Amino acid sequence: MRYDLTDFEWSVIEPLLPTKRRGVKPKKNRGVLNGIFWVLRTGAPWRDMPERYGPYTTAYNRFNRWRKAGVWDRLMNAIVKAHDGNVQMIDSSIVRVHQHASGVEKKVEIVVWGEAEAGSPRKSTRASMRKAARSSS
Repeated sequence: MRYDLTDFEWSVIEPLLPTKRRGVKPKKNRGVLNGIFWVLRTGAPWRDMPERYGPYTTAYNRFNRWRKAGVWDRLMNAIVKAHDGNVQMIDSSIVRVHQHASGVEKKVEIVVWGEAEAGSPRKSTRASMRKAARSSS
């Protein structure tokens, strides 16, 4: 698909993936990796991962296991080396935010409408209601 790993990227990453494990050997590492990258790139919940990448539980569990085992650090180092150190990453710490979203202190301006209200009748009450409500005393 659009953002899936290229053949070159896969050739760099595949030899670094863990192969020694108990139980069934993983068969679709590339698809699961593409699913993990899809979730990380979109910010979507794991449950929303497209089915073409396999079960979301597999991707979630593998992501967490590899994080604890340091696999992601090895992968990133290999990718940087494969691209001769010419890799750029963007995260929220270096992206500039618009001033309205940056938590700038909001200034509240209080406007006194008392003088304007005194000179004009209330617009939400019909004129006949105002006359009926007046006291004769």
